[in-house]
Amino acid sequence: MPWQDQGRAGFGTLNLSEHFPGDIVQTAVQERLIRPARNILGSLRLPGDKSISHRYAMLGAFAEGVSRLTNFSTGADCTSTLACMGALGAKVNRSGADSVEITGVAGRVGPGADSRDWTLDCGNSGSTMRMISGLLAPQEGRFTLIGDDSLSRRPMERIRKPLEAMGARLTLTDGHAPLTIDGGPLKAIDYTTPVPSAQVKSSILLAGLQTEGTTTVREAIRTRDHSELALRAFGARVARTADAVSIAGPQQLHAIDAVIPGDLSSAAFFLCAAILFPGSNLVIDALGLNPTRATLLDVLTALGAHIAVVNLEEQHAELVGTVQISAPAEGLGSTAVEGPLAAQLIDELPVLAAIAPYTSGGIRIRGARELRVKESDRIALVAKNLRTMGAEVEEFEDGLDVPGGQTLHGATIDAGGDHRIAMAFSVAALRAEGDTLIQGAESASISFPEFFDLLDRVAER
Repeated sequence: MPWQDQGRAGFGTLNLSEHFPGDIVQTAVQERLIRPARNILGSLRLPGDKSISHRYAMLGAFAEGVSRLTNFSTGADCTSTLACMGALGAKVNRSGADSVEITGVAGRVGPGADSRDWTLDCGNSGSTMRMISGLLAPQEGRFTLIGDDSLSRRPMERIRKPLEAMGARLTLTDGHAPLTIDGGPLKAIDYTTPVPSAQVKSSILLAGLQTEGTTTVREAIRTRDHSELALRAFGARVARTADAVSIAGPQQLHAIDAVIPGDLSSAAFFLCAAILFPGSNLVIDALGLNPTRATLLDVLTALGAHIAVVNLEEQHAELVGTVQISAPAEGLGSTAVEGPLAAQLIDELPVLAAIAPYTSGGIRIRGARELRVKESDRIALVAKNLRTMGAEVEEFEDGLDVPGGQTLHGATIDAGGDHRIAMAFSVAALRAEGDTLIQGAESASISFPEFFDLLDRVAER
């Protein structure tokens, strides 16, 4: 229910110089005050899946014809991908907040451009920079990929090694952006990823799409398969085995019309909020339930959540359905997220750790060292903010132990410029004693600008 109908008891953007108890005011200062809730009730339909939106934008821009995408992600990261593809010659038209029409370049970027030297701003989006590198490496021209301060600190060597093995020429700055690609013909490779990464796999496949021969990517732990499914949706032939994916090139892509399912990683915050309150009842419609992502539902079920999935159907090989969730009357149990499971749930781990104090037996996380090199060091920030809220937590190089049976108190949270930290601790704050101030709340717009409004809609006070 909207905060306007709750006696201003929800969330707000604060001007600290003008704030008085009980008032909600909106200014340019990006801090959010979050007050405890009594329950989570209602239904939601979420913006389009960020991972699918990135891939459909790139493939639609690279394809032949006009692709029409509905429920496209409203996050800033996916907007960065659209901007890059527009700069490379695709015609991008946004009608409304979530509808995009893309006229592709039919496999050749920059047609008609006077220059063969492009600078592309990827903003805060590691997905954009890593995946577009594979798309551009076989193209003629020089491409320099830049990003904001956060993106410029994230590791990019992991894409340079396989692309250079294919014959690409990439230049980095101490392993980071700016990243310059001198494009040209490549050769097919058979590559085993040393670290599980859907973005690295995608980058190689996008290069292989344009390369003579068969390119194969092998992975010890199966990562998200959105790229394989998206390539097939756009007409490419992709082969999958238990531990590898192969693409024969070169192939031509063809435009599609698609409705992008709701983002499960975004849904994770609402699903975790719902299981904190006995008596809760939350329904999320048209949600993406890709099996390489839906493991989250298994983890929540292990904690004791009651989950039902209905209206399950397939759209462009992606599973979509309605999820209903409620909390167990007896409270949450405990669970461990380790090994391959941690790799599959890497984006959801911060919010799982943030609600762990409210479980009876806690949550153990291991095998998640990748969290150290995201938009922030998420392991360190989660530990810091849990301690700020009064929790005990043990930090490890690759994870956390968060005991259960704890009471959190309201505090000032440092989001560290990281959207998932800001949203995770907004959820934890719903069960805390006292109000919580999220500093750096504007970072949520990177992936989910509607987050606070939607959380307020279902938070009963």
